Amino acid sequence: MNSARCSLTPDRLASFLLYTAALMNWHWRAYCSCLLGCLFFLSTFHARADLWNTGYYPGYRQNTMPASVVDFSALTHVIHFALIPNSDGTLNSSLNVVSAPNSSDLISKAHAAGKPVLISVGGAGSSFPAATSSQNVGKFTTNIVNFMVSRGYDGVDIDWEPILASETNQFATFITMLRAQLDTIAPRPLLTTAVAWQPQVFATLQDKFDQINIMTYDMSGTWPGWVTWHNAPLFDGGYNFPSTGKPVPSTETMVNNFINAGVQPEKLGIGIAFYGKVWSGGAGTTNGGATDPRQSWSTAPIVTSASFNAIMTTYYQTNRYHWDTNAQAAYLSIDNAGSADDKFISYDDERSCQTKVSYARNRRLGGVMIWELGQGYRSGEPAGKREPLLQAIKAALATPGIVSIERTNQNVQLSFSSLHLGQYSVLWSTNPGSENWNTLTTNLIGTGANLLVIDTNAVSQPHRFYRIQTPP
Repeated sequence: MNSARCSLTPDRLASFLLYTAALMNWHWRAYCSCLLGCLFFLSTFHARADLWNTGYYPGYRQNTMPASVVDFSALTHVIHFALIPNSDGTLNSSLNVVSAPNSSDLISKAHAAGKPVLISVGGAGSSFPAATSSQNVGKFTTNIVNFMVSRGYDGVDIDWEPILASETNQFATFITMLRAQLDTIAPRPLLTTAVAWQPQVFATLQDKFDQINIMTYDMSGTWPGWVTWHNAPLFDGGYNFPSTGKPVPSTETMVNNFINAGVQPEKLGIGIAFYGKVWSGGAGTTNGGATDPRQSWSTAPIVTSASFNAIMTTYYQTNRYHWDTNAQAAYLSIDNAGSADDKFISYDDERSCQTKVSYARNRRLGGVMIWELGQGYRSGEPAGKREPLLQAIKAALATPGIVSIERTNQNVQLSFSSLHLGQYSVLWSTNPGSENWNTLTTNLIGTGANLLVIDTNAVSQPHRFYRIQTPP
């Protein structure tokens, strides 16, 4: 048997070369060659820079999760949450503890890692309508820009929620004015936003924004006619409300709403929730109280929010864990005697975080957004295990990773890591500078484990190059 192997473990190679390079406007992640008599090369790439991973980091978390413990290498952008608009156009920086020391600490740590930091303005129910009135909008916009500049931030994030239909013109005027003021500054500051409503408005304003991040969470509640449902599912799974016949909410539906309205996919990010929803008690379900998704009730359960850390500390047991394949969502099911102590807990875990990275790639979106870093921080765990969700996303963004190239007789076996829901193609060429590559195999679906592809014709050329491609 004539076999040779190329991998990222140097002691298993006779000779190897590993480096990163930019070529033909592709993003190359790695390039590996084996000197076997014949040469075989493996690289992974994306047709543009990879997804953004934008994480919200509230000022009020900095006492319990200091900036020094944040793995900024797992993020592309950090958003400091948040300044609160006052009705007269001034800004409240104290409510969310966006103090000067907190700003300085975060910005210095993130900049040392080469990551930009934006200051967020707003939050649910903020006084945007009054602050952006015709009398106040000029002063309000200037106050935001001055605060950004004086503290050393790299941009502004606007979190106006909800945007009522009657407020859309006012919102557009404000964003246009803010973008114009930011454009007078060099280097050009970033402008991002968190959204859930009014996709047509963002279609007309998308050129003003660097990121439009959809808040694809908080998708369920005990409203009339509802059922138990996930907090942040990717898909509706084909399930419709019994009361109306309409589909239950999903990330897919929200993304489609914005794209169908005309927003370019590369402008959009989807939300990843570092928290979940705990449905407790109720009556009249198939198990008495709330225990699973898609349950109707006669007496409504109580729904509360809980951080990922709290869910893992208080509720998680392996026998309670379930994966909803149709919705692509994790949940815990607790069915106790009676109904008062029953629980259905919907949350994003490591798998759902990675699945959302795959989804964003498959839909050719701009990236993902995290709300929020502190809720995923487990201070009681050993170092290296304190940010499990963030580390899962970091690993997903680095996938596919090269595992090995192995030659066996006339065949070459390529093995690489994959994600659930991931889509992969393997291409080959005898000239890495060529624009035309041959398809070895396509439409490979990730399993969360390594994928194996065999090239039965590899030794027919003295040089053979391979690329592992994910969308786009």
